[in-house]
Amino acid sequence: MQRFKTIQAALLMAGALFACAPAALADTGAQHHARRAPLVIGHRGGATGYLPDHTLENYALGIQLGADYVEPDLVATKDGHLIARHEPNLIATTNVKDLPQFASRRRTVMLDGVPDEGFFASDFTLAEIKQLRAVQPLAERDPSFNGKFQIPTLEEIIEFVKRKSHEEGRTIGIYPETKHPTYHQAIGLPLEDRLLAVLTRAGWNHRDAPVFIQSFETANLRYLHSKTSVRLVQLVDADDVNPDGSLAFNKPFDKPYDWVVSGRAGLFSDLLTPQGLAEVRSYADGIGPWKYYLISTACKLMNGAACADTNGDGATNEMDRALLPPTDVLANAHALGLLVHPYTFRNEPRRLASDFGGNPVNEYLAFYELGVDGLFSDFADSAFAARAMFLLKHEPDYARCLVSGRECDQGQRPEPR
Repeated sequence: MQRFKTIQAALLMAGALFACAPAALADTGAQHHARRAPLVIGHRGGATGYLPDHTLENYALGIQLGADYVEPDLVATKDGHLIARHEPNLIATTNVKDLPQFASRRRTVMLDGVPDEGFFASDFTLAEIKQLRAVQPLAERDPSFNGKFQIPTLEEIIEFVKRKSHEEGRTIGIYPETKHPTYHQAIGLPLEDRLLAVLTRAGWNHRDAPVFIQSFETANLRYLHSKTSVRLVQLVDADDVNPDGSLAFNKPFDKPYDWVVSGRAGLFSDLLTPQGLAEVRSYADGIGPWKYYLISTACKLMNGAACADTNGDGATNEMDRALLPPTDVLANAHALGLLVHPYTFRNEPRRLASDFGGNPVNEYLAFYELGVDGLFSDFADSAFAARAMFLLKHEPDYARCLVSGRECDQGQRPEPR
């Protein structure tokens, strides 16, 4: 009944916004209605729009808001523990710069070929990491929880997620990302075997475990493919979106860094050509593309070589851009049996194309209708509400379950693959 009430609240919050979905995209995903419900993947936790990244408190709220999976980005400590931080550099996501006992640790390192100044996890033991507290890295979001929450280890996250799965009565999974694997290899703290050892101890190093492992590099995914049957996902990045909707590939966001080290030519986008997708299929189970690879946006008006401020708010951002037709990347990936989990969906109006009318639910609906198998969200509640609306349109059994006032059974509610 509690699950029903959560769904009910989400639907009330979403209201009648389904009718506002962009008309050009309204029916493109109808042929996918019979597949499993798309996953809500909690980006850096799933409540990242509300709380500091990668904390147990964030994961707890993200799960309560409807996340099927939570994402721990993994970096290594000096003594070899895997902790959840967005980057090896702790300066933006913790209070480390404010702690005098660690002032001497500040330094500059070369991270993926670029000098990066700050405080690095590999210079701290786990005991020292536990003295730090998480902070909100984005200035536009609520800073009132800064300094309140600890930095968790991967083991702590898995134990917590297992407990929440039992409490919630549903399977919740983890979606770890190996951050900068070439860098970690170079400093003698490779991530992959450490990750597999933790999964093995947790009983989750197998094909049916509620786990996806993701990476922006390719060599470490190939290595993992040779060592585990856990599902693997190739992340695909870019630097920016050009005025015409094409993607910009400026260093270091132009290609996987292991390609830079090995001298391989090409760009991230090469992984999403038909040939590139076939290559990915040889070692991974899915792709995690930046969402603009699937549906991009272009400037509505130009001001010289840049987008013009079309809504008169004094800024130029996604609100001054319009949707372009979907690409064929998703269809090509599905034709090869690859899952497609785009990133990252956020609620702030400046991040939403003008077609969405400032309402994030409309963006989620557009991508659900396109046929994605899941997506990464900072706001699991909005992603969950939009998915419920999508299922109400396409899944009669789900709709009947919702209005019955009883708990939906396994065949009628979304469950992680």
